[in-house]
Amino acid sequence: MVTRFTRADRSLIGVWWWTVDRWSLFLTLVILTTGVLFSFASTPMVAVKIGLPQFYFVKRHLLYAALSIAVMVAVSLLEVKATRRLAVLFFLLSVMLMVLTPFFGIEIKGARRWIKLGLLVIQPSEFIKPTFAVVSAWMFSEQSLNGEFPGKWISFGFYVLLTFLLVLQPDMGMIFVLSAIWFGQLFLTGISFVVIALVCSTGFLGVYAAYSLFPYVASRIDRFIDPAAGDCYQINRSLEAFQNGGWFGVGPGEGVIKAHLPDAHADFAFSVIGEEFGALVCILIIAVYAVIALRGFLASLKSKDAFISFALFGLIVYFSLQVIVNVSSCLHLIPTKGMTLPFISYGGSSMISLSICMGMILGLSRKRPMALE
Repeated sequence: MVTRFTRADRSLIGVWWWTVDRWSLFLTLVILTTGVLFSFASTPMVAVKIGLPQFYFVKRHLLYAALSIAVMVAVSLLEVKATRRLAVLFFLLSVMLMVLTPFFGIEIKGARRWIKLGLLVIQPSEFIKPTFAVVSAWMFSEQSLNGEFPGKWISFGFYVLLTFLLVLQPDMGMIFVLSAIWFGQLFLTGISFVVIALVCSTGFLGVYAAYSLFPYVASRIDRFIDPAAGDCYQINRSLEAFQNGGWFGVGPGEGVIKAHLPDAHADFAFSVIGEEFGALVCILIIAVYAVIALRGFLASLKSKDAFISFALFGLIVYFSLQVIVNVSSCLHLIPTKGMTLPFISYGGSSMISLSICMGMILGLSRKRPMALE
């Protein structure tokens, strides 16, 4: 990557350039650009079907992508303390909006997860994922420095509160992501096999409770185990798209399955890519995500700062799960879950949340001390 900055440049941007993980930054920009290009293939037909201008979603995707880049870079410029303060602020605001959502939110497909703020419609729980990872990391790190500080219990209290608020919406998939973040960070602190067994048992009980109490969860699991148990229209079309695409795809804009997938621009964007660009491009996209995740995990393991290590781990778990769940759902490897593919699927709240996440990853993984080589 060509730059005019020299190692002697002590400006804010100059120091940032020589300390940030430029490979992760570059690969994230590649994914963002890929998402914009794929939006031209997957969204026009969806827009026309629901009575919107042909390039409605394309224009909005371009806007979200530009905003995401600005947010990601701005957040990555922050120092550690400023990142933590930003996370706390957004965490508290998101919790407040989540409290209001069940009462004043917008109901879509039987779930009340969105709330209207002026001209904006946002999903507050999306912003909980990166901010909870950082706030929880702060609590765990404080206890590691001061054994008398009840950081684990405070973090667990936040987790229980968020789980309760998500059950009211309901959003079981989001609970799964938050659970993975919290348990992953707890595991890093060093816990006994008894605690691991207890947490895993609680998780299995939670899945059973969700299956028993929420019909839509039971329906998705039943249809995954036995496709004859209900309507599998979307997943059948998704699998058909990958079958049509083969290794090399049918060509940009030539796919036909997107005309029959209601969520071709969002949850099933990966299926459209599979049909039009083929399995090789899908594998390449997954490889790019994997490199970003691996570099984040390595930065977490290398850091000598407990807070940075815990925070990076939690943020990468969130980012990685977002990819794994979306791809696995499209390939029918797990029950379907409405979760976007990072920076490729359409969705304003999701893209901005992920840009905050990546900005924090880039910022926290910067080379320290700040003295340049």
